[in-house]
Amino acid sequence: MNLVFVCTGNICRSPTAERLAAAWAADNGVDELTATSAGTRAMIGSPMEPLAAKVLSSLGGTPDGFAGRQLTPVIAGKADLILTMTQKHRDKVLRMAPRQLRRTFTLLEAAHLVTTGGARSVAELDAARATAGDLPEAGIDIRDPIGRDVVVFEQVGEQIADALVSVLDGLYRA
Repeated sequence: MNLVFVCTGNICRSPTAERLAAAWAADNGVDELTATSAGTRAMIGSPMEPLAAKVLSSLGGTPDGFAGRQLTPVIAGKADLILTMTQKHRDKVLRMAPRQLRRTFTLLEAAHLVTTGGARSVAELDAARATAGDLPEAGIDIRDPIGRDVVVFEQVGEQIADALVSVLDGLYRA
């Protein structure tokens, strides 16, 4: 599965998710999972933001060799599953690649559809949208930590890690 994570600058949230997904796949022997990321207004070629990289390392991922890249119609169009950090990111993906509607979710939305809706595949994620019920009170957006202190970066990293494990365990280990 070609999994693409999307945020704004592609230096904090989406690379954290990308690298944690890669670590999860390696730890669980899931060779068919390829995780990448891109930004809607990417800082092309930039390494991860230092606080995000520090948090990623503490969560078991590695920022080594990361370089930000811009989301393009080709990247979006080739994805088997696109997980965005906010509803606005999801909307931008769908304006760029409208045929990806059934494969595009926010990360928190996908986690909710797996844990509450019982989705166990991308097709079931799409079908569960209609039956899963209300989303958690916290919503479906993961806030941008840029410009904030390390505590916010840690909270965002934990939120991404928890949601990601729910999604990947549901899709691959159910």
